[in-house]
Amino acid sequence: MPIMRPRPAPSGQDYVADAVSLGVNEIMIDRLVRHFYAQVREDPVLAPIFEPRIADWEPHLQRMCAFWASVMLRTGDYHGQPMPMHADLPVGAAHFDRWLELFGTSARRVCGPAALLFIERARRIAQSLELGVATRRGLILRNDERLPPPVSEILEGR
Repeated sequence: MPIMRPRPAPSGQDYVADAVSLGVNEIMIDRLVRHFYAQVREDPVLAPIFEPRIADWEPHLQRMCAFWASVMLRTGDYHGQPMPMHADLPVGAAHFDRWLELFGTSARRVCGPAALLFIERARRIAQSLELGVATRRGLILRNDERLPPPVSEILEGR
């Protein structure tokens, strides 16, 4: 009897069709975004990054829903530039890892069989942002390197 293995998350041209066939729609995306950011706002690692930067959460949540709809369904609703918004944040690899951990937990809880599609896209986005932040800091990371913590965390001994 063959061993059943989970189907890998598609990353080719058909991922939108796969997403739709797995029930991804704007309602699911809204539920995911709201669940995820509710977790972020309570998280001891990520809340301190977001709290001083987001006074009114509803516009941010709407922007993130538009972003994820553009990513997952190619709606074209998002017209921002994520890199400049993240380039100067006081973050390191641990922040990206925690973001992915919370996002993965939220996706699995909210998105059912579509969770793997969201998680794969989130991994790619986090990797791109981490490299962008490193570049902004004048660092060139090798394939086996991660973004070091911000200087403020090193000075504070965290």
